[in-house]
Parts: sequence; structure tokens; C-alpha cells
Amino acid sequence: MPALQPQPQITTLEQYEALPEDTRAEVFDGQIYYMSSPSQDHQTISTELTTILNSYIRNSNGTCRVFHAPFDVKLSDTPLTIVQPDIMIICDKDKLDGKRCNGAPDFIIEIVSPSNPADDYIRKLYYYEHAGVREYWIVDPRRKTVSVNYFEENKLNIQYSFESTIKVNIYNDLYVNFSDIAELLNI
Repeated sequence: MPALQPQPQITTLEQYEALPEDTRAEVFDGQIYYMSSPSQDHQTISTELTTILNSYIRNSNGTCRVFHAPFDVKLSDTPLTIVQPDIMIICDKDKLDGKRCNGAPDFIIEIVSPSNPADDYIRKLYYYEHAGVREYWIVDPRRKTVSVNYFEENKLNIQYSFESTIKVNIYNDLYVNFSDIAELLNI
């Protein structure tokens, strides 16, 4: 009889919530993954995009809310899946419980970390699509590209450069000019 292989520890919501407050971590199918701190360019992109999205929603008297990491999104209870997207728009206020978003945000932006690009391009793409996220952008500072995935219309992996103006598909009239953001970067 072959030897049993060790099984990954399944993290419960209680175990996740017991982590020290300054711990950056996500949980996929009950397995915890620790994250590194973001870079200066990552923070610059995040701040600019959050400002653009929040200003648009406020100026148009929208009801959706913009959140940025670290803010938990519980995509699944069983097995436990909790992510901390870099930026998200949540339109269903019933998903917010004061601690986290319970269910899929409408729009997510992830800014690729050079230490683990597969996480955003493969793992999170899969989880976000299957959880019901409407639109998912992958911003890659090293490649200077933005990959747009608009799941509602099955438009996947539409590539843009940092010189592009890109439409946020969940809105009729919101566009992001990435060349303005690129001017602020150290890349």
C-alpha cells in the first residue's frame, strides 16, 4: 500500500480572522497564501485608478462603492476562498457586512506583482470568472499592458498598452487614460 501524501491544511474563516491584523494573505480552496508588500509603482497605479473610479461614481451620483486592498472579499464559504483585490467596485450593498464583501464584486483590478504574475493571470482570472465578477482588469507595470476581461459579454484577454484610453465596460461613459498614469511611474 502506498504511503499517504501530506494534505494541505484547510484554513477556516475563524483561523483566517485570527491572523495578525498586519498579515497580507489570501485563501484559495482553504489553502492560505501569504502576499508581499506592494511596490511604489503598484501603489501609484492603485491610487490613481482608485481616484479615477471614485471620482466618476461620486460625480455621477452612482450608488456603487470603490474599495482597495487590503479589503477582504469572500468568494466562497466551502471551500473557503478569500481574496484581497487591489481595487474593486461593489454595486450590491447587501454584499457588504462591515468587515468584507461576501460574494463577487462587479469590477476588479489587480496590479501584477513581479514575484508572482501567474496569480493574477491564471488563478484569480479563474476564480473571478467563476464567482460572477462582471469585469476584471490585469494591470502589468513590467509589460506596460492592461488585459481586460469582460465576462458578461465573453470578451477575454483584450490587450491594451499604457498609451491607451480604456473603457470600463460596466459603465456607459467611463474611460481611463493610462498614458496619464504611466507618466507618474518609475518604469
